[in-house]
Amino acid sequence: MRWTLKPKPQAEKVEALQKALQIDSILASLLIQRGIETYEDAKHFFRPSLDDLHDPFLMKDMDKAVARIEKAIANKENILVYGDYDVDGTTSVALMSSYLKTKHNLVYTYIPNRYDEGYGISYKGINFALENDFSLIIALDCGIKSVEKVAHAKKLGIDFIICDHHRPGDKIPDAAAVLDPKQDDCEYPYKELCGCGVGFKLVQALASKEGKTANDLTEYLDLVASAIGADIVPIDGENRILAHSGLRIINTNPRPGIKAILNQVEKTELTITDVVFIVAPRINAAGRMKHGNFAVALLVENDNDLAAKYAAEINDYNLDRRETDKQITEAALKQIEEQKEQNRLTTVVYHENWHKGVIGIVASRLTETYYRPTLVFTKSGNKLAASARSVKGFDIYNALEACKEHIEQFGGHKYAAGLTLEEENYEAFKQAFEDVVAKTIDKNLLTPEIKIDAKIDLKDITPKFYRILKQFAPYGPSNMTPIFLSENLMDTGFGKCVGADKKHLRLTATQPKSSSKLIGIGFSMGDKYDMISEGKPFRAVYSIDENEWRGNVSLQMKLRDIKK
Repeated sequence: MRWTLKPKPQAEKVEALQKALQIDSILASLLIQRGIETYEDAKHFFRPSLDDLHDPFLMKDMDKAVARIEKAIANKENILVYGDYDVDGTTSVALMSSYLKTKHNLVYTYIPNRYDEGYGISYKGINFALENDFSLIIALDCGIKSVEKVAHAKKLGIDFIICDHHRPGDKIPDAAAVLDPKQDDCEYPYKELCGCGVGFKLVQALASKEGKTANDLTEYLDLVASAIGADIVPIDGENRILAHSGLRIINTNPRPGIKAILNQVEKTELTITDVVFIVAPRINAAGRMKHGNFAVALLVENDNDLAAKYAAEINDYNLDRRETDKQITEAALKQIEEQKEQNRLTTVVYHENWHKGVIGIVASRLTETYYRPTLVFTKSGNKLAASARSVKGFDIYNALEACKEHIEQFGGHKYAAGLTLEEENYEAFKQAFEDVVAKTIDKNLLTPEIKIDAKIDLKDITPKFYRILKQFAPYGPSNMTPIFLSENLMDTGFGKCVGADKKHLRLTATQPKSSSKLIGIGFSMGDKYDMISEGKPFRAVYSIDENEWRGNVSLQMKLRDIKK
């Protein structure tokens, strides 16, 4: 791994903030690295408030979206709430449909089938709307590139309101309203909302017509926080406010569906990381293994017993997903070894029988193993479909755009995307993708990097230090967990490999001329035991967290890497 120590902020800035907040210089430096330079900045950072959310009507077309929904309610039109089958899509549909149902009886939901409709708006979905007399479709977490499909629906007398957060193409769909802060001519101040976040802004706008504020809509924020965590969007600005408030709801008064998921695991207080690894995989498993409708049913259910039943079914889908994911990952790794393609700068694999619902997870696993921009293909109808994942710092969406002559359809983000192509174009695309990456990637990006926030001594890690550090959460892109470097460490002699297969490393670190000691745990770092044995000095990069054991809580180093 590459260790990169972030530059130290200007000493005058650190000193000024240190005095203003009455904190130590390390914490002041960490704040300045995050763009927090004044007492006022820090107040907003440490005390996120729903009162600081932007006016939803600053978003382009928000007035049109509200007017069209109000018209539909007044005219007793059937409204179809349409969303993608992942966490962002299903939470968006649950949020929008449950809010609209408090105003209007004629609200229904639609999630496309991953296998015969694919991602986003489908002709099958539009036909469903036509056959069932829907005159308005609200599309969430999708639609920004569905120019032809929206035009087709318009000819049939069906209006669309699009709530999306993906990058627009050259042309914007001709919808009744298009809400997407990433549009070039949208002046909304915050650009990084997830799909559920854009949906929440529409709900916020609708509620404002009755004199309500975001503080009256907190019951929906457990959904928004789940989507923010699952979609890996930056946790700054409005996302930080929404995630912070949503986590509070998840931990105090979650909806029955989320509560039923949490009852399956023994966790007292969930962080955004727990949402990513506990809540999100289960919600996602419905769309991956069965149908996204099961996730929506769970998320809108108000009866605790029924929610528990749905959550148990979804947990079974998640167990199936894990087994399928494991089998395909093993097959993909074997394919790469047999092809002897490790010298390539990309990883592209294909098998016609791989389960379409898990190829995204497999792509992530392969990226972790080989640390290359990665695509995993499978057969989908008479075409090939792929999930793409990238390495930190490389924009895979731009790379796909450079290969678009070989692609039928694609969409996504900098680090994750999806695409379809004709089978006969597979080899040409594979070579084109390799060529584009080889020409454009900085070769340093092919080695995993750990960015270190600050160099500290063990004596700096006090209960007060951690109490303030803890308030930096929720963590995520643009506000990652602080990573520290400590040098000249030694193990006190109790270091050992732990776990059933001795895969993990546990040690107790100290420094010369210091009485401070701190336990460190390094998951999957058992192979580094020799570096710390027999009193050898070592350096470590780590985050700090709490370890709870038999009712006792202590601070520990969560090791990320060790070097001699």
